[in-house]
Parts: sequence; structure tokens; C-alpha cells
Amino acid sequence: MADHQEAHVTLPSDPASVSAARRHVAGALTEWGLPDDTDTAETMGLIVSELATNAILHTFGQSPTFTVRLVLDRDEVLRLGVTDSHPRWPRRLPAAVQQDNGRGLAIIRSLVKESGGRFGVTATEDGGKTVWVVLPCAAAVVS
Repeated sequence: MADHQEAHVTLPSDPASVSAARRHVAGALTEWGLPDDTDTAETMGLIVSELATNAILHTFGQSPTFTVRLVLDRDEVLRLGVTDSHPRWPRRLPAAVQQDNGRGLAIIRSLVKESGGRFGVTATEDGGKTVWVVLPCAAAVVS
């Protein structure tokens, strides 16, 4: 087994790219031996869908593309990051606003906590940001 596997794709900031991002993550995980019917794969699919949607909707057209990067380290830890070039970092919305939307980050935080992982945001050199999650990966993965 490889100590490090990595897959990434850059997609246009278009609603159709959300499903492409999800397919990319599912394909990489399957290639690495983690079938899409596992809890970890399903969680990663939900998270990448939320992060890709945020990268499209909340950059207000100022980030023409976003990049999805998935890393498997030592068959133990999965890292997923979605990077866009917009400088505004994600923020929680007031409860009243969250009634119709704004639940994406809350969903991600809940999934990450439930999985024993971590969530964060990191600035990029070009002034954008990467929203990332790290999840433990207990499944047997093949190279």
C-alpha cells in the first residue's frame, strides 16, 4: 500500500460542477479501495457537495474556478480541501437566516465531529482560501 495517494481536479464555478466534484471524490476513493457504500465515502461525498456549492454560491462570480484536492495518508487519514480564489472566508449565519439556507457549514461540522475529524480554513498565497476537512479512515485501502 502506498503511504500517500492524491487526486485533484479544477472545475468551473458552475452548479453542474458540484456533481462532477462528487464523482471525482467517489472515483478516487474507489480507486484507492474505499467503496462508495462505506460511511467514510458517503460522508466525503456529502462534504465535497457542500463545499463545492459554497465555492460556487458564496464567491459571487469572483472565483471562476475551484479546486478539489483529496489526499489519503498512510491509509489512515483522508484530507479533503476545496480551494477558491475569493478572499471572503465562510461564516456562520444567524439562526433566523439559517431557516432557508446557510446550513452547509453546520452539516459539515456535525459530520466531521461525528467522524472524529477536524475542519478548518486556510488562506492561499493568491488571497483565496481552502476550506478543508480531515477524517480518520479505518477502512482497508489498496493501492
